[in-house]
Amino acid sequence: YKDLPKNLYHIQWKFRDEVRPRFGVMRGREFLMKDNYSFDIDKVQARISYNNMFTAYIKTFLRMDLTPISLRADSGQIGGDLSHEFQILAKTGESTLYYDKDLETLDPKNINPKTLQSYYAAVDDLHDEKICSIPKSQLKVSKGIEVGHIFYFGTKYSEALGAYVQNNKGKNVAVHMGSYGIGISRLVGAIIEANHDENGIIWPKSVAPYHVSLINLMIDSKETSTICENLYQEFSNRNIEVLYDDRNISIGKKFSDSNLLGFPIQVIVGLKGLKDNIIEVKDRKLGKVKKLSPNETVNFVINQFSN
Repeated sequence: YKDLPKNLYHIQWKFRDEVRPRFGVMRGREFLMKDNYSFDIDKVQARISYNNMFTAYIKTFLRMDLTPISLRADSGQIGGDLSHEFQILAKTGESTLYYDKDLETLDPKNINPKTLQSYYAAVDDLHDEKICSIPKSQLKVSKGIEVGHIFYFGTKYSEALGAYVQNNKGKNVAVHMGSYGIGISRLVGAIIEANHDENGIIWPKSVAPYHVSLINLMIDSKETSTICENLYQEFSNRNIEVLYDDRNISIGKKFSDSNLLGFPIQVIVGLKGLKDNIIEVKDRKLGKVKKLSPNETVNFVINQFSN
């Protein structure tokens, strides 16, 4: 018992004979999964492990600038009497969710799992307005994408597999187990579905593949190329990841590709602006453009990713 609790995890590719694969990485026959298993001496300690993981999941999704809705779920064939699924709000989601609107404004610094689990939240087939515990003014209806699921299944598997430990009284007892999963590749698709516009992806800063899209409008110009290369080096030295577009293509194509890829900040360097020592810096999400000097550009971008 002194070796408990234990929490083991792995991240690996899984395969499923999906009858109708669709929506790209959202529902495929091959997917990347994070699996976690907890082992505790009794139900009380197992519930603590369960709530710790519940809290970690909520905080993880919030750090990705997503809006997670946790719902009490059916354990199904896995067994046990406690289970929650985690849905991310997205207009193109597969599920219709009914939930307390307070769940949309969670403070990541103040997550109480017992309080969160007491909120009303249900998928469409489990929602009954006749027995809904909150007033209509508090009820929100949105679409969601499931990205995680956690289970407490007690001693169902430990008893079957002979997973026993001695407790502090010397008695052999079956360990209490929990299982926790996040669909990592599915989560990427969910992030994109939750963060896009008609022009392409809008990556949240916390998970963007690159922080900055650096666009050289005149690759034949020594002046613009020198400025771009200096900016690239300045950003790289501060661990700001940059995708430098120095392709010999039209300006319109560079802009449309940058919007499609959706990195948080676009830094646009052209001859016309440089005549006045000006670089355009655009926020992909807000669409706002700042006109800054090269030095101001470096400081501005660094501040955007300093947290």
